[in-house]
Amino acid sequence: MTETQTQERQILLAMQSGRKIDPMSALNDYGCFRLGARCFDLKAQGYPIESEWFETPSGKRCKRYYIPSQPRLIKQ
Repeated sequence: MTETQTQERQILLAMQSGRKIDPMSALNDYGCFRLGARCFDLKAQGYPIESEWFETPSGKRCKRYYIPSQPRLIKQ
């Protein structure tokens, strides 16, 4: 298993347990510098990853990623 796969798995397990993950928590908890890329990969595998914008205490805007408890249905 590569380091990217390990990070991806750790992030997925955290989100499946109800956690919302932002770039700083991904870096601190999983050593992941590219949270957006990991979430993109998980979405490509079919996981219902969603995101929301939030503002940091310093005023920067970032995305926070999560798996909703009730995933939205996507019209095809």
